[in-house]
Amino acid sequence: MGVGIRRAGEADRDLVVRLLDEAFMDDPVSGWVFPGEEHRRERHAGLMGVFADATFADGYVDLTEDGSAVALWVDMPAGPEDEGGEDAPAQVRETVDPDNVRVEQIARWTTRAHPVGRAHAYLWMIGVVPERQGQGLGTALMAPVLERCDREGLPAYLEASNPRSRELYERLGFVFTGTAIDLPGGPTIWPMWREPDAG
Repeated sequence: MGVGIRRAGEADRDLVVRLLDEAFMDDPVSGWVFPGEEHRRERHAGLMGVFADATFADGYVDLTEDGSAVALWVDMPAGPEDEGGEDAPAQVRETVDPDNVRVEQIARWTTRAHPVGRAHAYLWMIGVVPERQGQGLGTALMAPVLERCDREGLPAYLEASNPRSRELYERLGFVFTGTAIDLPGGPTIWPMWREPDAG
């Protein structure tokens, strides 16, 4: 199946946020961050907006041409990011949901789990609208970047937020790092690393 993919621009922000909001609304991790359904429907899109804005600023966003799937990528340097002394997790919480400590906690835990020391492509998020999931769109979105990683000898990294996505990523060459993020009273997040395929 041929899937048309294009690089999104800032003019696509609303579409990207809407796609991410829909794709992750019922994700186990989103359900943990925003445990009440009504509250999640009020605040979830705001968090997706923060992720989209950060990626437009520092990375790149790929969209299927039919607008049903999106991938957020950031090329990470070999060393730790210089955040200029700013407390990004606390800022995200303040922006999205000031009374919800879980917004800040998950940002801290995923930042702590993120490997440093080698440059890599980071798949921050990949979302497919529910009615199109399981049709190969996620794989199609990832393929061009993973092919570039293989050509350039660049590893890739992501966090799988549910067992189904973990299985998909394993088929694409990602391996669980061995240290899961177990959310208190909630689901598990699996950090995953992919070495480039030398072919």
